[in-house]
Amino acid sequence: MKAARLIRVTFSPALAHCQTFSSASTAPATKSGKKIHFPLVVIGGGSGGCSVAAKFCRRLGKGKVAVVEPAEYHYYQPLWTLVGSGLKNVDQSGRPMEAVLPKNCEWLKTRAAEFIPEKNIVHLQNGDQISYDFLVVAMGLQLNSVQVKGLSEAFKTDPSVCSNYFRETVEKTYPAIKNFKGGNAIFTFPNTPIKCSGAPQKIMYLAEEYWNKAGIRDKTNIMFNSALGVLYPVKRYGDRLLEIVKERHLTLNLKRSLIEIRPSKKEAIFQNLDEQGKTETYKYDFIHVTPPMSAPDALTKCTSLTDPTGFLSVNKTTLQHTKYPNIFGIGDCTNVPTSKTTSAVAAQCGVLEQSLSDAIAGKTPNGKYDGYTSCPLLVGYKQCILAEFDYDGQSLETFPIDQSKRRRSMYHVKKDILPPIYWNVMLKGHWNGPQRFRRLMHFGKDR
Repeated sequence: MKAARLIRVTFSPALAHCQTFSSASTAPATKSGKKIHFPLVVIGGGSGGCSVAAKFCRRLGKGKVAVVEPAEYHYYQPLWTLVGSGLKNVDQSGRPMEAVLPKNCEWLKTRAAEFIPEKNIVHLQNGDQISYDFLVVAMGLQLNSVQVKGLSEAFKTDPSVCSNYFRETVEKTYPAIKNFKGGNAIFTFPNTPIKCSGAPQKIMYLAEEYWNKAGIRDKTNIMFNSALGVLYPVKRYGDRLLEIVKERHLTLNLKRSLIEIRPSKKEAIFQNLDEQGKTETYKYDFIHVTPPMSAPDALTKCTSLTDPTGFLSVNKTTLQHTKYPNIFGIGDCTNVPTSKTTSAVAAQCGVLEQSLSDAIAGKTPNGKYDGYTSCPLLVGYKQCILAEFDYDGQSLETFPIDQSKRRRSMYHVKKDILPPIYWNVMLKGHWNGPQRFRRLMHFGKDR
């Protein structure tokens, strides 16, 4: 593979200050220790990174956008609830990274190791140094199973310990549900921000329905042990979910954070967050664990980029960094105060496109992200509550019906409609969320 060359080019007036780009062919690697420059660098090849790269590859042209991403495969993780409940297989949730990245981008198949925003430089894990005129940070979340003592071992040795949050463990969930013969079934929610805050309880409702049909429900004690103080943070949908919890006789243990798994004893240790230093031990026969999560280490150690919690500090309306005007963020790694979902990323894509285009043109970014996010809350094999809301927890429902009710139609939206939109529209940079459809269905109004 030839090393990238720096070539001086002439841009339109709107891009006049972006003077160099890489002429290397679209390829996954460069020789170690090279210094490379791109007008736009995107860190991360998840949903946000792919979508933003697709938008700006069309605007800037071949070789002017670099995507830093080490993974060989790209997964549509919202599908993993369906994988864990036996409705899909894991292969249906993934495609080769090469197939989803835009053809005109430069794929650097490594990861970011260190950010030096004062110099517009990112050091890469392979030893290269990449500089940029503009940077988009789209790194997603880091899953920290090591923060729960014994969990990594339990994933390997105990077939009744599963999680829909890892590619390596999601295939354990459905066999664990099928092989469960009764006893204590625990579903956890950690004491950290997580991706898709509804997912830890979705699998609980699906498992409960499966065990009910299998005739073992009366032998089963189902518990949702959550570090949160409420079942779901948006009251409109939380109230409906609480009705289901009561209807199905599920046990809700709030302010309980999983800190240890003892697979040899089939014990799960939880910290009681209401009483400092107090722990509680639960016996389990099945446990679905949602691991603690954080922004990636490479990001959190650059404190000039992050807030005190380690997340990228951005203006919640424009998605521009609060300190460095040529840096923007999208998705789960940012500190925007909304649920971390793929639908939130879709809505942010349109805003970031506007804001970054303004910045490239030398204008003040004028994006207006309202915090839109969505969570299709599966509560059964044919039932779904489609939650859609903004920063203030106010509903932004797309359809002219009460989406807080359980509906089969919303189940098919989740299972059959959203995946093709993701693969065929969003990752190609053509989907900015359902705002236009919502206005159409509500006669020009947002709500």
